[in-house]
Amino acid sequence: MTKNVKIAVGLIYILCLGLILFGFFNFVDVTQLNDYSYIRDKTQFLIAIKDQNPFLFPVLFFLFAIIWILLLGFATPISLISGFLFGKIYGTLISVLGFTFGCTLLYFLANQYFKELILDKLSNRMSKLKDIFNKNEFFYFMIFRFAGGGGTPFAIQNLLPVLFNMKIKNYFFSTLIGLFPMVFILCAIGEGIEKIIENNIDPSFLTMIQNEEILFPMLGFFLILIISFLLRKIYFKK
Repeated sequence: MTKNVKIAVGLIYILCLGLILFGFFNFVDVTQLNDYSYIRDKTQFLIAIKDQNPFLFPVLFFLFAIIWILLLGFATPISLISGFLFGKIYGTLISVLGFTFGCTLLYFLANQYFKELILDKLSNRMSKLKDIFNKNEFFYFMIFRFAGGGGTPFAIQNLLPVLFNMKIKNYFFSTLIGLFPMVFILCAIGEGIEKIIENNIDPSFLTMIQNEEILFPMLGFFLILIISFLLRKIYFKK
């Protein structure tokens, strides 16, 4: 990749990240985040915008999810917000599709323009995983996604298949299927939090875990963690 392309990519990244941070801090006063009434007012404002724009708002959120992943962002907060705004069903669909398209686009761009850099930085440290994925890239990468990447940061998970030149089709569908269970659980938790705020229930930890719409997704979350741990032991032993 030429020096000019690297500079252009870096500038675009900084610009996009700067715009997102500017929008966030312009909308949210971080000093008020411990004030329940402030959080409730802000969330009701977002829900009102969503209700006024039932088609445009989900589309913009979907596009934001793609851009967020391209900026190497984490999937968890977006999943929780998506469940909060759209419910566990539509929130899961929007999030999983947004993440999958974002991950796939990131993988494609990385494979085209950053392959040498990624090979240089990750090839030695991830050689064991490379050998595993080469056996059956679709199945093992799907399990890898489901298992939370074996503790690998989400951004690195998205770039890892560059090491073994994974097929775009296999990358897309293994990501789509592998991310679905955890994203669904997180969206269900987000929906439960929205119900608590909507009903003006005291959002204490004890109250939240006693609420079925929070408790059952949390149990599902821990079940996923246990299954992920077992899958890592079975398929990704060091």
